[in-house]
Amino acid sequence: MGVWDLLLVGLVLLLGLCGVLVPGVPGSWLVWAAVMWWAVKDPQPVSWWVLVGATVVLFLSQVVRWALPPRRLRPNWADSRMTVYAGAGSFLGFFLIPVIGSIPGFMAGIYIGERRRLGRHGEARASLRTAMRSGGSSVLAELFTCQLIAGAWLGAVIWG
Repeated sequence: MGVWDLLLVGLVLLLGLCGVLVPGVPGSWLVWAAVMWWAVKDPQPVSWWVLVGATVVLFLSQVVRWALPPRRLRPNWADSRMTVYAGAGSFLGFFLIPVIGSIPGFMAGIYIGERRRLGRHGEARASLRTAMRSGGSSVLAELFTCQLIAGAWLGAVIWG
């Protein structure tokens, strides 16, 4: 597979990762489709294993999201500023504390954004709790899953 094809797959993965944070965009499906396209275009055992792993992880993510307490996912659970802070915190956490740092990074991003907006610790903490209860936990589960898949793809491209 050529460099331009890999760059295009990486771009679709990045679009899918950003799409997880935008309501109505099928981000996880974009991530899975990018990995599938890569596996079909570059038929090596490692690419097929990454595709199988991505499929299993996405399925498990859907099971986890359904097992979460039923909350009404409000389209306005977060404004665009909170979404940017949460996404940036998740991506920074994913790289600073490898893999598992995505979870505290997501919540820290929401907290920092709300602390800057509201100005007080107690109000920011209450807003973080409300955001996580009203749909943020399912967004976090989907984003974390897509980050795992993108990390597996990147590792397979670099070392595979």
